[in-house]
Parts: sequence; structure tokens; C-alpha cells
Amino acid sequence: MKRRVLIIVENLPVPFDGRVWKEALALHNAGYEVVVLCPKGSGYRRGYELLSDIHIYRHPIPKERNGLFCYLWEYGCALLCELVYTWWIYLRRGFDVIQGCNPPDNIFLVALPFRLFGVRYIFDHHDLNPELYLSKYGRKDLLYRFQIFLEKLTFRFSDVVMSTNNSYRDLAIARGGMAREDVLVVRNGPDLNTFHTVSPNPALKAGRKYLVGYVGTMSIQEGMEILLDVAEHIKKLPRFDVYFICAGGGPGLAGLQQMVRDKNLGDIVRLTGRISDSELMEVLSTADVCVNPDKPCEMNDLSTMIKIMEYMALGKPIVQFDLKEGRYSAQEASLYSSNENQVADFAEKVLWLLDHPDDRQRMGDFGRARVQRELAWEHSVKSLLSAYERAFSKMGNKRRLEAKPAETIK
Repeated sequence: MKRRVLIIVENLPVPFDGRVWKEALALHNAGYEVVVLCPKGSGYRRGYELLSDIHIYRHPIPKERNGLFCYLWEYGCALLCELVYTWWIYLRRGFDVIQGCNPPDNIFLVALPFRLFGVRYIFDHHDLNPELYLSKYGRKDLLYRFQIFLEKLTFRFSDVVMSTNNSYRDLAIARGGMAREDVLVVRNGPDLNTFHTVSPNPALKAGRKYLVGYVGTMSIQEGMEILLDVAEHIKKLPRFDVYFICAGGGPGLAGLQQMVRDKNLGDIVRLTGRISDSELMEVLSTADVCVNPDKPCEMNDLSTMIKIMEYMALGKPIVQFDLKEGRYSAQEASLYSSNENQVADFAEKVLWLLDHPDDRQRMGDFGRARVQRELAWEHSVKSLLSAYERAFSKMGNKRRLEAKPAETIK
């Protein structure tokens, strides 16, 4: 009998959620039977699909919007769907472990009843949810305290935690009270088998000499309003040889598009919205410099952004703010802008890189080598499988005897 896994993710559909899809494939390749439960989303409207022998169930979810009421409505509806679908999946297919991927920190509620049947819970810690709430709404109100409460309960009922970096691991131990041996770091690096450079397309530069590239979610904590101020600053210098392409969708996209119009930046800034993987690779492969404008705050200071490793994998030099985990990831592949004099200093560092091609090449080469050596997804698979071995080791004798050991990756 194969070991059976249900992965629940709420904020993105699969396989669009790259981390969850890589985890599912790695588990399947190691001999696990994998089912994923996720929301429907743009381009992923089918309620069920079998992809690469992985069963994917997608539930309906309200459209993502800004605002507190929308926040509560979205997560409430998702939780109800997850409860119903999970029971249906258990009765139809069964599972031995549930892996819950935050945000939010309420998925343990779905897993809790199944502890009666010996099912174990792995918490895949994608985001610091209390800090995420604070970065969005800027207040430590009742709902913020409720996020802290949910996080404590999540750690309390987790058998194993998979942290995306050492900062998250330290927090799980100190704030969450987890035993050190139950918290494993599973980083979210790019899969170099599928993420690689393609031929650049000079037409993307819109007649300019240089292209600055960005990829990410268009939302408050991403700092996109800072990047638009940087573009405006560069235009007013004046400097007319730089073009910006920002790829990605999200609840803040419409507001950012309005900012582009208000600042009269349509001639140097293009916000693409969500685009295909092939289009994204073309944009990033053409870019001379890539940027990460995530605004300085506790959430971003302690979080690892996948876009940093993606830029590095393509050999692109980076400009970002001086944040703890961003510096750990990029090291010499990035310039680090002042967290105080944000706009002018960020713009200065972008222009310095554009004007120094030899330094761009050196930084890009360093970043690519670092990803290949340490940060690519292949280096995280062993930790992922170790986390599952730890969860299965906590099962009762009966269930351990029933489940055959999964094939390990050497």
C-alpha cells in the first residue's frame, strides 16, 4: 500500500503554485500517492484534473479583493469548501498525511478531525500570517491578535513543520514552541530543469536601451508603488533609455495601473498582468537588471522571495532593499538599497548597474552559480522527504505496519 498524501493550499491554484507543484511531483517520484486540494483560478477552472499521476481537486472561491470584509469572506468560504472536499476525498481515496500550506493559518481545522483516524498534519509554512496581516492593514487590532492565536494553534496541532528558511524555523521553535527535530527547512528554489534562459526579445524594450524586469504578485506588501516612484524619479532626471516591465497579477493591479496613468508613466512602464510562463521567461531573459521592491517591514525581512532565486538562476543582477533573508539568498548577486532613502537610492543603484555592464555580468554569474550550487529546488527535495519520514514515524504501530516505506531519492 502506497503512502497517501493530501496537500491543501488555499491562496493559489495548482500547478500555478510552483512550490506546491514541485512538492507534489517530488513526493510522487518518491513513491507517494498524492492528491492536491486548491482553489480554482484564472486558467485553472476545472474541478478535477489528473496531471502527472497527481489528483488535483479545485474548489470555488470568491474573487480576491482588498478590504477586511473581503478578506474574511474569502477565507471563510475557502475553509467551508476545504472541509467538505477533504471528507469526500478521504472517503473516496483515503490519506495518511495532510499537508496544509498557509496563508491562512486555519487549515489545521480541516485536518483536526482526522487525527482520530491516525492522520498526521504537516504545516508547510509559506508566510508569516500575523506579519502578513500587519503589512496589509498596518494595525495590531483584534483580527491581528486572532492571527497570532491561529498561528499558535497551527503549531500546537502540527506534527511536523516545513519552514521556507531559517528565520521561519527559528520562529516555529521560539514563538510556536515546536521541538527542533520537528522543524525542517525546505527552501523554495527554482527547478533548473524547467526554469532557464530563452532567447532575448529586443522588441520588449520598446525602443529603449535597457530593460528593468520585475515578476511578482501585485499587492500592498510587494512595494510596487515604490517601484513606480523609482520609475518616475528616473524619468525626471531625465533619463530616457530605461523601460520597465512588471509581470504578475493580484488584487492591487488595477490600482497600480491607475498610478501609472496618474504619474504619466505609460511610456516607460508596462504592467502586463498575469502572463504565460513562456512570456515571463522571455521578459526576464531580456532584462538587463531585475528588481525586488518588497518594502522594508518585518514580514519581508524574514521571508524568502522566490523571485530572487529566479532572477539569479537566469544570471540577472538584482536591486532590492537591505532585508535579512533577501541578503542571505542573493549575497553578491544584488545591490542593496537604503531602507530609509528609498526611492532615490533605489533608482541610483538601478542606474549604476545599467551603466556598469562588467559588474552586471560578474553579479549575474555569481547568482547563477549560487543557485546551481545551493538554492535550486533539487537541493530541497531531501529535506522534504525527511519531513514526511518524520511525520510517518509518529504514526501508531498499526498504521506504520500498513504503510510501505516510500522509495527514497538518492
